[in-house]
Amino acid sequence: METRRLSGPEQELIRESWQKVNSNPLQHGMILFTRLFDLEPDLLPLFQYNCRQFSSPQDCLSSPEFLDHIRKVMLVIDAAVTHVENLSSLEEYLSNLGKKHKAVGVKLSSFSTVGESLLYMLEQCLGPSFNVAMREAWTQLYGAVVGAMSRGWDGE
Repeated sequence: METRRLSGPEQELIRESWQKVNSNPLQHGMILFTRLFDLEPDLLPLFQYNCRQFSSPQDCLSSPEFLDHIRKVMLVIDAAVTHVENLSSLEEYLSNLGKKHKAVGVKLSSFSTVGESLLYMLEQCLGPSFNVAMREAWTQLYGAVVGAMSRGWDGE
């Protein structure tokens, strides 16, 4: 997916909206992953800790190890927001993250569901202030992040 560079106003929309969401990253990350498991329940078996298979999304979402994973995902989003004006500085990091996801069996196609879940979480957290311009800015940012991560799939 080819993404264009985000404009100054788009970068500002992303920063402002993220500031509100990032006030409680774990709670908002729970919204993202609850939605993800609703949309793509087949992802649940990919999350195993100490060879423990989760019986339900709720079981997974309440495990300390998974809560740690949520925190890490929110930190990746935070890094993308922090470097929104120069995403290429995250290229190697995101590519390596892509390799790790591929190694545990994540399919590249699942990232579109993650993107839908991210937009859903932002909409839930921001309410009416999450407008069309903000949605487009976040879609562009997420597309750039997934583009860099997908290079980890190809780079073997």
